Amino acid sequence: MTRFPVTALRSVDLGTPDLGRCEAFYREVWGLERVAMADGVVYLRATGSDHHVVALHRSERTELKAVTFRLAEATDFDAVSRNAIREGATLIAAPAPNAAPDGGVIMSLRSPEGCVLRFVHGDARHEAKPSRPELPERLAHVNLNSRDVDRTAAFYEKALGFKLTDRSAAMAFVRCNSDHHAVVIASAKLDGLNHVAFLMPTWEGVMRGAGRMIDAGYPIAWGVGRHGPGDNVFAYFIDPVGTVIEYTAEVLQVDDDYVVRGPDHWVWPPGRTDQWGIAPPKADHVKAAQLAVGFAA
Repeated sequence: MTRFPVTALRSVDLGTPDLGRCEAFYREVWGLERVAMADGVVYLRATGSDHHVVALHRSERTELKAVTFRLAEATDFDAVSRNAIREGATLIAAPAPNAAPDGGVIMSLRSPEGCVLRFVHGDARHEAKPSRPELPERLAHVNLNSRDVDRTAAFYEKALGFKLTDRSAAMAFVRCNSDHHAVVIASAKLDGLNHVAFLMPTWEGVMRGAGRMIDAGYPIAWGVGRHGPGDNVFAYFIDPVGTVIEYTAEVLQVDDDYVVRGPDHWVWPPGRTDQWGIAPPKADHVKAAQLAVGFAA
């Protein structure tokens, strides 16, 4: 099995112009729990062992402030930073003790597209809670928009040690463990955040979570359906400040024997947007939302 220097997608930092409303949404509706607040940042965990999966920051606009990955070993900081800089990234902060509540050692880079990528090792962990089908366990993936999908995918491969798992006409799927993908790169007219996906224990959890969202006044933005690459069940929503978020489950598990498939393989019949053929075409306002959240300056 390939050794990955990056072993997991850990968390995302989201900027919001309405911190109170967003915290209430992610706690009371989406299914996360506050574990800390420090320097005005709210840290929210899922039921798994990660210290937090979302950090909410007050900002003037809705934006993606950072994506955080976990490193396998402390010795991987040097190789990741060296390779990333060689591939066009900028070092923001060298490895140093992390003063935030999750602790450990942290390093920050800015990717060639402008996304802040953080890498942690030795960060604090929780004892995982008993699984509940209606609550998220961890992050499943982050989907980033790119004006050059292949260039961005190559950065994740050459700089960060990810592997390409599949390539559709519009997206590249890259992984850092046995999950089919941890990062998805979508073709777009501008760079930024497309959406953030949260892993539910089962497909029924996706349905139960979707029902809870509908009860709270948040309709399904796209889905429910089953994706092609990754084979995962999905339901998309839009949070109170315009960030697209996803409940997903049953992400395909792969190993080094998995055969990468290209655009010619991932083709649906006319009018179909998922394997099952039940997800309606994505509405224009959802497509707009998937292009509206940029990277923090």
